[in-house]
This record gives sequence, structure tokens and C-alpha cells, in this order.
Amino acid sequence: MRWKLAANLSLLFAQLPLIERVGASAKAGFDGVELQFPYALPAIQLRAELERHAMPLVLFNLPAGDLMTGGPGLAGVAGRETEFASALQLAVEYAQVLRPEKVNVLPGKLAAGVERKAALATLATNLNMAAEAFAPLGIGVVCEAINRLDMPDFLLAGSAELAEMLARVDHPNLSAQLDFYHMARMDEDLTHSVQRLSGRIGHVQFADCPGRGAPGSGEMDFAAALMALEKAGYEGWLAAEYRAETDDDLAWMADWRKAGWVGER
Repeated sequence: MRWKLAANLSLLFAQLPLIERVGASAKAGFDGVELQFPYALPAIQLRAELERHAMPLVLFNLPAGDLMTGGPGLAGVAGRETEFASALQLAVEYAQVLRPEKVNVLPGKLAAGVERKAALATLATNLNMAAEAFAPLGIGVVCEAINRLDMPDFLLAGSAELAEMLARVDHPNLSAQLDFYHMARMDEDLTHSVQRLSGRIGHVQFADCPGRGAPGSGEMDFAAALMALEKAGYEGWLAAEYRAETDDDLAWMADWRKAGWVGER
């Protein structure tokens, strides 16, 4: 299997202005890009830059409210339904211009004073709403589990919890965003994570663990994880979402091409 590689513009090439990271990704040999939150840039400006470098936008996130500044976010918080609906509308507007393959809904954290059962019910309702909203555009919706070491009280933290939510919503336009780093931080065997979500994986992100650095900087067995993905029949993107500081942090790409995991751009 030769997968395509996407660069996460929110973490990679961080020494450059955001708009310039598209060209840097193309120059480095990535096949496409993803972005956590594109909303700081006009959608038409970002689309022009993507087209200039022939780089598809693979994925971006719905707005997540106060999640990135320590709050619980939007998707799993009862009482913030109106805010979530506004975030969903903004994401749809950006998606109509940028045409990503997938849009990610971050579940968020358990809000103070809220029972987990109620939070999960709210999340399920909002995931269904998002899946419905993007279906007419031909854009898939994914949901991501994030480890509770880096982000305490996150609603979905492992592959089992993510699988349960997918089964609960049971929408054909909803699948899993599987992040190898977050699963490894939860001490999951990545082969088992892939097997548990087999047939329901819509997008894959990776970083080595510990440290969330480039492949080879930690202890992750990428060969085993990618073999499991191949056995599961995964045909989507592999997105590099790690902290990089120098060009040496891209050395792994040549090794992955040599191993036959990814092709040349």
C-alpha cells in the first residue's frame, strides 16, 4: 500500500506565516495539507494558495470554542447548542470554498458540573447534525479521540470510547479520525486500535511517542501500525501532525518511501 502524505500546517513549518506553509509542504514532498483551524485566513485566499501549489486540503476542524484555551469546547456541552450550530455553519461556508475531503469535530472536555452521560448525549446529537450538514457536499465528518494526559477530562480518549460513539451515532457520513500519537499516549497497542476501528477509519494522523515529534524521535512501532492499517483496508491519507523545528525533522519521509509505505509526490 502506498498512502499519500499530508502536512499539518498548524504544527509543521511553524517558523513561517501560515499562508506560506502550503508552499513549504509542497516543496518538502507532501501530497496535500490539513489545518486545525483555517478561520484566521479568508477562505478564498487559502484556496488560491492551495491551487497555486496544486495541494489538496485534506481536512480541517470545526471551530471548537474555548477548547484550545482550556475550556470544554462546544460539541459536548449542553447549553452551547446555539454556539455549536454557528460553528457548524461557519465550517460549512469554509468547506464550500475549500472543498476538504473531511471535517473533524473535536468532542471537547467534560464541562464542570456536567455528568458524562449528558455530555456524551449532547456530543452524539451534534455529531449527527454535522454528518447531515456535510453529506450533501460530499464531505465526510470525522471525530477524534485525544489522550487525557495531554488534555485532561477529554470526552473521548481511546479507540474503545471512539468506537462506542460511532456506533451510537450510526451515521454513514461519520467515521473515526485515528491519531496514532494519542492512542500511544493512552498506552494502547496501535494494532489493536486499528483493529477495533477497522472499517470505520476516515482519517489517520501520526506523531512519534513520547514527545509528539517526528517519526524516529520516539518509541512508536510505525511498521506494525501501518501493517495493521493495510490489513484493515485503509485507503485514506496519513497526516503528519507533529512538532518540527528543523528540516532534519523531515528525514523520515525518505525512509517511508524506501519502505514502500508512501510514494513520490
